[in-house]
Order: sequence, then C-alpha cells, then structure tokens
Amino acid sequence: MQKVYVLNKDGTPLMPCKEAKARHLIRDGRAKVVRRNPFTIRLNWDCEKNTQTITLGVDSGYSKIGFSAIINTQELISGEVQLRNDVSKKLSERRMYRRNRRSKLWYRKPRFDNRVSSKKKNWLAPSIQHKLDTHIKIIYKVREILPISDTVVEVASFDIQKIKNPDIQGKDYQNGEQKGYYNVKAYVKHRDNYLCQHCKGKSKDKILQVHHIRGKKEGATNRPEELITVCKTCHEKHHKGIITIAVKPIKTFKPETFMTTVRWKLVKQLNSLMPYSVSHTYGYITKYNRDELGLEKSNINDAFVIAKGTNQKRCKPFIVTQKHRNNRSIQLNRKGFKPSIRRQRYKYQPNDMVKFDNKVYKVKGAFSYGKYIRLSDNSNTINTNIKNVSLITYGKGLQFRHPIHLPSNSNDFGRSLLG
Repeated sequence: MQKVYVLNKDGTPLMPCKEAKARHLIRDGRAKVVRRNPFTIRLNWDCEKNTQTITLGVDSGYSKIGFSAIINTQELISGEVQLRNDVSKKLSERRMYRRNRRSKLWYRKPRFDNRVSSKKKNWLAPSIQHKLDTHIKIIYKVREILPISDTVVEVASFDIQKIKNPDIQGKDYQNGEQKGYYNVKAYVKHRDNYLCQHCKGKSKDKILQVHHIRGKKEGATNRPEELITVCKTCHEKHHKGIITIAVKPIKTFKPETFMTTVRWKLVKQLNSLMPYSVSHTYGYITKYNRDELGLEKSNINDAFVIAKGTNQKRCKPFIVTQKHRNNRSIQLNRKGFKPSIRRQRYKYQPNDMVKFDNKVYKVKGAFSYGKYIRLSDNSNTINTNIKNVSLITYGKGLQFRHPIHLPSNSNDFGRSLLG
C-alpha cells in the first residue's frame, strides 16, 4: 500500500501514515487534502512531533535524478526526476522573437557591454543552472512532506582526456591533439589528409570545407570529433538534400562535463541552505554497495544505496517530470492582420488536473478565448465549458506521478478522498 504523507497543523512534516488511517481522518473532519501527488494531508490539530531518523539519498545526474528516503525498516518515498533538455532551444526561440522585435525599432542604446557573465561570479549557462536548481528543488520538495534529518548526495569527477585516451599521463595532458595547429579547421583538414570524406576526391573539387556532423538542433559543437572534411560540391549537395553524408555516431561528454562542473557547487549550496550538514559519497562506492545487494543499475536503486539502504521494504517509485508553464505562441491566422503574440493567460493550462462529471481528467489546452477546454484521460478526449470543471491541482513545476499518469475512473482511493 502506498504511504500517505502527513503535515501538522502548522505545515511541518510528520511521519507518513497508511491509507486507511488517512481515510478515517478525512471523513471525521480531522484532516484535509492539500496535495494529490504525492498524496498529502494536513491535520486540523497540533499533533505531537514524534519523528524518526530519515535519510535522503540523491543520485545526481545530467538527464535524470534519483531520490530515495528511508528509515530503519522501510523506504518512505523514491522516484526519478526527468530533467528538461529543451532550455537551449527555448533560449534560441526567445532570441529570435527579441531580435525580430528590436529590428523594428529606429534606435536602441548600445548594449554590447551588458553581459551577465561579465557581471556575476561563478556564472553558469542557463541550461546548466536549470539542472543544478532542479537538484535543490527536488530535495526541498521531499523535505516539505517528510522530516528529513540527513541528506547524502553522490558526486563524481570525470577526466575527459583519460576517457578519450586511457594511456595518457604526465606531460601528455599539456600536449593536446590540436597542439601546433592554427585553429580547429586546420586540425580537422590535416587529420582527414586534406581529402573529402564523402567522395574521397572523386568530384575533383579542390575547395575543402569543414562540415558539422550534427545540426544545431541536435546540439552541435565545434569539437573535432563532430567535424569532418568535405569538398564544396558534396557540402552543397548535402544541404540541398541531394546526397546524405553518412558518418558514425558521436560520443558526447555533456553528462561528464556537467557533473565535473557542478558537483561541489551542489554540495556547497546545499550546506548553506539546509539546517544540517549535507554529506557526499562517490560513484565507485555506490556501485560496490549496489552489487553487494544484487540490485540492477538505475537511478532509483542508486539513490536507495546512497541513503545507506540495505534490506528495507521498498515502496512504489514516482516518475517526476517538469513542464514549463507558458509558451511563446505567436498568432498566425489573423486573416489579413499582422501577427500578434497572445498575452492573455487562460484559467486552465496544459497538464492541469481537473474533475469533470465526477471523473479525473488532464487538461490538454484551451480554445474559444479560454471559455472551453479540451480534456483527456487514458483513452478519451472531451471538449467542455470551463464552468463544468473544477480544479484538482495545477500542472506546473515538478509533477509527481506513478508510471500510470492518471488514476482510473473507478472508486479508487484518490477519488474517494477527494469526494
């Protein structure tokens, strides 16, 4: 049975209870529902704060975060946070709209010296800063519903040059692969023997160019591994869609670079925010303990091991997703009028959970100037007036859910508590 998380009258977290006890408390008017996922109730009286020692383990990562909170006998909560990877794309979209808007101005003051990186110390790129902030946000979210007394975070450091060349040592670190070359283009052309890697010189085009294997949307960079030498003829044919330059898959080191960059920033920031000292561990220790317990490799199992879990009874894990609240939507169907950006914010937004006809639905979107919304469950899609629905929870920020996103429409536990 899934645990129900309990808050005291003043909002401080208490130890969770069973579903049956929570049901009786709500029906007797001694508690009320404050959150659906994770299901949390708040007591209507001041309860004794008898809590146990709860350890929270966090498996930090670039694309996913594992978390697990345990006591001596059982696991109280666990899950996996799926981090957003579209921040760079959204920034590019914002830049496009901003430049288009500024190009219509007659005069603007020069702002070439107004740069964030030159004004702030320890500045991180927005995509990296978002992932770092999400680590702290999920820890705070768990501490809101459980009286966490200790937090353990896994940190890791990766030697990128050692990964590329296991035999590197000593002064070899100072002699990189591009040493002695004017720039990366010169190195790539010399590496490829000044020969087109597609036609192998058959086109007899002497003009050589450097081609990005991946496009900008795929996260292209200027690393030598992502560049190849091609002739101008093949390069133009590729971009016109006449031919396709076939290349082997590229190994990227974004996760390793991210962990090396933010590992101590994360620990230092948590120690300054938490009322207790945050400890850390390393990946090789986690791997050894996980193998000793015979657990499969996963973020949730790693977090369980990081929290010093052994033979505790496991709980059903959550899948935690993130969704940005608003979109930059430019209206194109203006029938002869100039395009405009919709500025009105409708009452219900995508991913909000609502009740309609005593059933639970998820909002897909709004239309008719926000007067009607489109709802969906596991199988059906319904359009209805907003007057016919009532809000259960907003779909913003971190969204906790089990592998089945919406509960069934039968008289399950969640619906019985919500009436």
